[in-house]
Amino acid sequence: MNRTAGGDTALNRGRRTYRYYRNAVERHWDPAEIDLSVDRERLSQLDGATFTDLRRTLALFGAGEAAVTEDLAPLAVVLEGIEDQMFVTTQLYEEAKHADFFDRYWRAVIHPAEEDRGLERTSPLDDRWFFEAYHDLFERNERAMDRVLKEDTPENRARALCHYHLTIEGVIAQTGYYAVQTSYSGEIPELPLLPGLVDGFTEIRGDEGRHVGFGMAKLKELVERQGVSIDVIHGTVNGLLPLTQEVAATAAASENGAGLGEEELTAYAAEKHLQRMEQLSTTSAEIPDVEDLVSIE
Repeated sequence: MNRTAGGDTALNRGRRTYRYYRNAVERHWDPAEIDLSVDRERLSQLDGATFTDLRRTLALFGAGEAAVTEDLAPLAVVLEGIEDQMFVTTQLYEEAKHADFFDRYWRAVIHPAEEDRGLERTSPLDDRWFFEAYHDLFERNERAMDRVLKEDTPENRARALCHYHLTIEGVIAQTGYYAVQTSYSGEIPELPLLPGLVDGFTEIRGDEGRHVGFGMAKLKELVERQGVSIDVIHGTVNGLLPLTQEVAATAAASENGAGLGEEELTAYAAEKHLQRMEQLSTTSAEIPDVEDLVSIE
């Protein structure tokens, strides 16, 4: 492909996805540089039920990040624009970093805390942490992304973006970030401040905000420029809504554990769902600027 114009490279530096790429470069962070020493000391303050809740939450996040790292590859294959490709390379890299952070946290913080409590070491991959709706949601995402490779149509791209960026990242993950950051930022008297966990989630949440913005922008392009019916998006997202609500509710369920409850988190997930759909359904609605996307509420 000829990417030159008058001898110069032809990157469109004003394009949204190029700006997202540059934002990712400028906000680079390293999972290995986050200090986890205070977290190791403070986990002893958690009661047994809350410690179990935290382990389950981290296992769900870690497995989810590993899954989406693998599932994003088909989108990287079919995208044509160099600016889009540049951004997706940063997203693949960032999803891998997120999986790295959760693995490191389990090894460096959870394992020592289990030993201090006289518990056997667990794995974040143990079946005990997962449930049917969670598996179903990620399996549907994998199928939607694979379908783009077999039949790359605007509608199939829209469905894949709805599964990956709009639902898993835009609703489920954002709800989880909100829950963890609120619970362990010192705002809840019954829970200790875990600065390493909060710092890691702050970096991850910033990355994911940029990812969601990319998916939303591509969906708007598919509707406004390639003739994809908004009904395709509504049908896909609404079809996933029962799963997203069940995942949020089950992940929040606890037997006497401290922290945010099921009602608050399912309401937050519903709010995110409505917010995303309004941004896509309203022609005049703008996708937030990248600096807004990566800022923490």
